[in-house]
Amino acid sequence: MIIDLKQLFELDGKEIQFKHELDLSEVEMWGIRPFKSPVQIEGKVCNRTGMVSISYKVGYLLHTVCSRCLKDESKQCEQLFSHKLAGELNDSDNDDYILVENFKLDLDELATSDILLELPIKTLCKEDCKGLCPKCGTNLNERDCGCDTRQIDPRLEALRKLLDN
Repeated sequence: MIIDLKQLFELDGKEIQFKHELDLSEVEMWGIRPFKSPVQIEGKVCNRTGMVSISYKVGYLLHTVCSRCLKDESKQCEQLFSHKLAGELNDSDNDDYILVENFKLDLDELATSDILLELPIKTLCKEDCKGLCPKCGTNLNERDCGCDTRQIDPRLEALRKLLDN
């Protein structure tokens, strides 16, 4: 969705409201496609005393796989974003403002970037997820498998053999 901001930059107090659906079904993260349904975007762009800013809320259902036990998870997410916009920048290294060339803002590009940067690096089904047994693969959240999972330093293996005798 392209938003034309020419009038907004010229008139103090002007505001543009928007609602939009963003399709991120082709995005792949963690080896899966986490966005099965469209992302709902709702917000506004406003000019307050010459300062143009955009603020919006996104809502989406995020499908993930637990990084420890590989259980499929889905959770409803909602995030708020806001940015300052500028028609031109004096300093090209200025990260405080988003440059809006030709007074056209690509909302899809901005929202996609914001959402993907906020996604977690890894996901867990719950904070205290025990994961899978490294020997037999049992989900330790469901039951204890009884495997001996102690890791012995290979340099001390000869001592373990002496103690076993």
